[in-house]
Amino acid sequence: MELRKVQETRGGTFFVTLPKDWALKNGIGRGSVVSTSITSNGRLVVDPRYNLEPTQQTATIKPSQHLSREIIGKYLLGYDVIRVEAKDRITMEQREIVKDASRRLIGLEIIEEDYAKIVMQCLLEPSALSPEKILRREHLIATSMYRDAITALIEGDVQLAKSVTARDNEVDRLYFLLVRILRTVVQNPSLSEKLEVQPIDCLDYRLTASLVESVGDQSLQIAEYAVRLNGTKLNDDVSRSLLEFHNVVYESYTDAFAGFLSRNISIADSVRDKRDTVEGLSNKVESACNTFPMETAQNLISVISLVTRIYDHSVDISDLTTPKVR
Repeated sequence: MELRKVQETRGGTFFVTLPKDWALKNGIGRGSVVSTSITSNGRLVVDPRYNLEPTQQTATIKPSQHLSREIIGKYLLGYDVIRVEAKDRITMEQREIVKDASRRLIGLEIIEEDYAKIVMQCLLEPSALSPEKILRREHLIATSMYRDAITALIEGDVQLAKSVTARDNEVDRLYFLLVRILRTVVQNPSLSEKLEVQPIDCLDYRLTASLVESVGDQSLQIAEYAVRLNGTKLNDDVSRSLLEFHNVVYESYTDAFAGFLSRNISIADSVRDKRDTVEGLSNKVESACNTFPMETAQNLISVISLVTRIYDHSVDISDLTTPKVR
């Protein structure tokens, strides 16, 4: 950080000089025009490239055993074009990996393909995508996965459990998209203003999105236990206890998310206050499971652990809640 003294002309105009190194680096000289804009938090932004069209960022990668991971990584870093180029020929297995990776990433489409290269391009315009809307959509899907996974377990509904597993990919796709948008916002102050998301808020959005994605993962595992139990009906005692346990955790999770978005500290604090209730209900369900054969009881105890983890994620989300700035 560099401190500069504000000066005033005889006519009452305030001015401050620009750093020389910065001016030279951006091609600014006598008569150059820059734009100035005031951010919502009162900062003054000087932009020397206000009239330039954004250039496409292109990444080129070579096929390797980490091909899928590399494609996802370039997507998250905000590259507009991702080229996969082989020295000789791209194998059929590698082509399937590329196509599978592109299907997992929202907006990434294959636009060119031949024997030695595959070119993908992200067709989404970042300024048209609100991080909050993406996060809300991710949350809604994860919430429905959790609710349906517990319902499938209690009612022995294998088909409902399988529908939960089908939704997990969409949660991942939205998470990847949100990370891409947030990284773009951090690097582009004008986009930050347009989307009304301050760079300092991006970290909290990223952490919350990661926790929501984890709730989806826990819900997927609960659904897998429901499938493993293969339609086994739980007795009334276990069903009631498990449903009561689920309702408290479900309320904690939805409250934590609502508190985070609305910056409501009182709602966020209420989530942590449920800790003793959650622990008591967890022990109650575990005791009720002792009437089942050992393998079934172990599966149900694993479910209890997963539900408890969802509550822990809810507490973590509530801890990210900051009060509104007046």
